[in-house]
Amino acid sequence: MPTYNTVILDIEGTTTPITFVKDVLFPYVTSGLVKFLTENWGSPGLDQQIELLRQQAEQDIEAGIKQAVLIPHETSSNADQVRAAVQQCIEWQMQEDRKIGALKSFQGYMWKEGYESGELRGQVYDDVVPAFDRWKQQGCKIYIYSSGSVPAQKLLFGNSVNGDLLPYFSGHFDTSIGSKIESSSYIAISKAIEANPSDILFVSDNVKEIIAAEEAGFQVVLSDRPDITPLTEQDRLNRRVVTSFSQIP
Repeated sequence: MPTYNTVILDIEGTTTPITFVKDVLFPYVTSGLVKFLTENWGSPGLDQQIELLRQQAEQDIEAGIKQAVLIPHETSSNADQVRAAVQQCIEWQMQEDRKIGALKSFQGYMWKEGYESGELRGQVYDDVVPAFDRWKQQGCKIYIYSSGSVPAQKLLFGNSVNGDLLPYFSGHFDTSIGSKIESSSYIAISKAIEANPSDILFVSDNVKEIIAAEEAGFQVVLSDRPDITPLTEQDRLNRRVVTSFSQIP
C-alpha cells in the first residue's frame, strides 16, 4: 500500500476532461482572437503578451524553425501588420499544440476575460473534489503541475463549476520549472516544496510524464479517463492505473 503526504496532479485527462480544453478553451481563443486583439490593442497587458510572443518567435527562428512567425515592432504606420503577425503567430502555435510559455501566457490572458464574464467555467471530473476532501482530511498537501500557465490553472480551478477550488492547493507549477517529461523537473519541484520524492504521489494521463516522475523517485498513478488517447498494454505494464480518483489508495 503506497504511503505519501503530498499529491501532485496534472490537469488535462487527470482532473479535467481533455474535451473541455480542446472544445471549449482553445476555440474560445481561436474564434475570438481578432475581436480580442482589436478591443485590447495598445493596452499594457496585451503589449506585454505580444513581447513574449515576439521573443519566442526570435528564439524559434534562431533554432531553425522555419514556420515561426516573426512579430515586428509597432510604428505609427504598421499597426495592422503587427496585429496580423500576432494573429498568425498564435494560430500557428495553437495548430501545432505547442507547450511553450509565451503561448500559454497569452491563452491565459484571454481566458481571464472569459472567466470573469462567466462565459467560461472550469470543469473537473465528478470524483476529483471528493478526493481533494479526502486528501485534505488525511493531511496531504495538493499541488498542480501542468503545461498550462500558473495563471491559467488558477482561473480554471478558481472559477469552476464546483466553485472556487483554489483553497485546496498548496501551490502550482508550470513548465517554467522545466519540461514535464524530464525527471529534473520533478526533482526541482520536490526541492521547491521541501518534500522527499518518495513521499510524493504524481498523477497524470501522460506515460512520458509518469516515467519522468518515476525516475525522480516519485510514486505514480496513471490516469485512464474516457476522453484520453487509449493506453497500450505496455503503458499499463507494472503501473497502477485508475479510471477514477476514488481508486487511488
